[in-house]
Amino acid sequence: MTPDLETAYRDASESPGLALWRVTNAWQRSIRAALAPHDLTHVQFVLLASLTWMDRSRPVTQRDLAAHAGTDVMMTSQVIRALEAKGYVARAQHPTDGRAVALTPTPEGIAVANRANRDVEAADRAYFGALRADDLRTFTRHLNTLDHRD
Repeated sequence: MTPDLETAYRDASESPGLALWRVTNAWQRSIRAALAPHDLTHVQFVLLASLTWMDRSRPVTQRDLAAHAGTDVMMTSQVIRALEAKGYVARAQHPTDGRAVALTPTPEGIAVANRANRDVEAADRAYFGALRADDLRTFTRHLNTLDHRD
């Protein structure tokens, strides 16, 4: 029987999009498992870790955080509210922009971000350990190329 799908690929395994989809789903499963003991979703972790990582010598806005993490601004706002309810993020009026909110991780948020990050980095090492070190560097370089396309 011949497949009905019109495609440029002789075999589904040749599709980079399908391969990325499958790898992303498998990797996300491992990250969800690593984050479960910390009671954080993946996006909560990414935003909390990003906020903890970012230079806060000037106020960090939700827009700044969303740009850093590559997330939607409205979704970022919703997730920040959830992290605030958990006591991990504090929101305050921006000192110079009356329309903006300044974000800071709380001491508890910083501690949770660091504990969770240790587990996430261990999950990354385990998952990406299937690649040799030089292949992993090349893979990461290619991902960054795709991430910075405009």
